[in-house]
Amino acid sequence: MDQENVSATLTVAVPAARVFAMLADPTTHSAIDGTGWVQEAVDRAPLTEVGQIFRIGMYHPNHPDGNYQMANKVVVLDPPRAIGWLPGTEKGDGHLEFGGWSWRYDLAPLGPSETEVTLTYDWSAVPQFIREYLQFPPFGPEHLTNSLHHLAELAAPPSRPTPSSPSAPTAPGHPTTPD
Repeated sequence: MDQENVSATLTVAVPAARVFAMLADPTTHSAIDGTGWVQEAVDRAPLTEVGQIFRIGMYHPNHPDGNYQMANKVVVLDPPRAIGWLPGTEKGDGHLEFGGWSWRYDLAPLGPSETEVTLTYDWSAVPQFIREYLQFPPFGPEHLTNSLHHLAELAAPPSRPTPSSPSAPTAPGHPTTPD
């Protein structure tokens, strides 16, 4: 495969700042993820600077431990236009190692309440020794699209209840519904 990244784009009816806020909140990542691998955020603080590390619990049936943890390093933070990180692992001594793949969201405001969101997974920096035991990308193309739809649903403002027509007052002893 010549191309070493995949991406998907979706236009959402949400302002870019709100979309960015969802992506900068690690506690939303499990709800956004389209694979079901991302679990609960270990580090729950919002992402505010390049170089920040945030840990996320993960689950994958083919991982040797099943449940494991990723230590992600923020490498792009340009509110409300772009955010991206390198997934890695933390060794017992606290040393972080990154595999060379990255996640990036690019946001293009299309007006005050609409945003074009592009999600890119890039594995171009993955060294050969990792490629010998991991296939890239490790998921189907629907993962990116699913993630963008989850993001759109999560970021959408809550719908307002529709006003109901006023009901006629009832006389005492006369129920409004049959028994």
